Amino acid sequence: MLIYFLYDDNCICTRSFARTNRRFGENKRLCKECLFRSTGHQLIKCHITMGNLLKILWRDENAPNKYDIFVDFESVQPTGEEKEVWKKVQAVLTESQTILQDIQQYTGATEDIKQAISNPTNDALQEKAWLAVCPLVGRLKTYFEFANKLEHTVHDLLEVLCSIDKTPREHLETQQACFKQFAQILDFVLKFDDTKMINPSIQNDFSYYRRTLSRMKMANEDESQGNENVVSNEMANRMSLFYAPATPMLKVLGEATTKFVSTHKELPVENTTDCLSTMANICRVMIETPEYVARFQNSETKLFCLRVMVGVIILYDHVHPVGAFAKSSNIDIKSCIKVLKEQEAGRVEGLLNALRYTTKTLNEETTPKTIKAMLAG
Repeated sequence: MLIYFLYDDNCICTRSFARTNRRFGENKRLCKECLFRSTGHQLIKCHITMGNLLKILWRDENAPNKYDIFVDFESVQPTGEEKEVWKKVQAVLTESQTILQDIQQYTGATEDIKQAISNPTNDALQEKAWLAVCPLVGRLKTYFEFANKLEHTVHDLLEVLCSIDKTPREHLETQQACFKQFAQILDFVLKFDDTKMINPSIQNDFSYYRRTLSRMKMANEDESQGNENVVSNEMANRMSLFYAPATPMLKVLGEATTKFVSTHKELPVENTTDCLSTMANICRVMIETPEYVARFQNSETKLFCLRVMVGVIILYDHVHPVGAFAKSSNIDIKSCIKVLKEQEAGRVEGLLNALRYTTKTLNEETTPKTIKAMLAG
C-alpha cells in the first residue's frame, strides 16, 4: 500500500487526520478530493496541505509492537513538560491514600442504629445512635467532597494525555509520569468502590442519618440540634446521589471523562477513547512479557498493572459509544481476560468480578458469545 501526503490548510479533513492518526481507508471523514483508490491497485493517495510541512507520521495500526512499551510505574519521574500538572495531581493522589485508609477502617454504627430502631420510644437510645452516626456521616461527606476534587484532577490529566500534538502511544511513552498518575487514580477508584460494596454500614448509616434528619426537621428539632447536623438536608440529597450506585467513584470518573470529551469539542472523541484503549493494551502487554515483569522491583507492581488494565476497560466501556466488548473495540478483550485467568487462583477474582458486574455493555447483543463465556466461569 502506497501513501502520499501533501498538507493543505484549507482541506476539511486536515484536523481529522492529524488527531485520529488512522489509516485513510478507515477514516470516513476524509473528503473525496483527499482520498481515492485506484481500481487496479491498492493505492491510497491523500493530499493534505498545511503551509509548512511539520511532520509526517504513519503507523501500522496492526503492528505487533504498537503496545510494546515498558512503563516504569515504580520509579518514573516527571519531565519538564509534565511537572506543573504532575504537582497538582500528586497532591490529590496523596490525599486519596488518606481517604482510602479511612474508608477501609470504616466500621459503622450498625448496633446503635439497630437498638434505636428496635426501641423507637427510648430517647436515650435515639440520642446514642444519632451521636454515633453523625461523625461517620462527616467522614462520608469528606469522601464525597474528594470525589468532586478527583473530577477536576481527571480533567487536568486528560488535557495532557489526549492533546492533538501526539498519538496515544507517543503520549503514554513520553509522558509516563502522568500515565502513572492516571493509573494510580484508577487503582484508587477500584479499591474505594470495592471497599464500599462490601461494607453495607456505609449505606445504612447514611440512610439512617437522612431519615432522622427528616424527622427532626418535621418536628422542628433541627435548630436545637444544629451543631450536630454535620450535613445539611441539601448536602445529604447530593451525597445520596453519589452513594446510590454500587461503584460511586467509577461513576464520577466516567462522568468526568465524558464531560471532558463534551467540553473539548475541538478534540475528536477518538483522542480520549484511543488513549484509554492504548493504556489497557500496554498494561496487558507488560504482564504478558516476561522480561518486563522481571524488571519489576515490587511484587505488587504486577497486580497494579492488572488493576489498571481492568480499570481502563471499565472506564472505556462506560464512555465509548459501542463499549469495550464489541468486535470494533480497540481493546483486545480476549487477551485481557486470558491474562487475568492465567494469574494465581483467587488473586484476581475481584478484578474478574469487576468486569462481570461493573461494566456497561457486557450483556449487550454486540458482545461476542466467546467473551461472555470467558467471563461466565
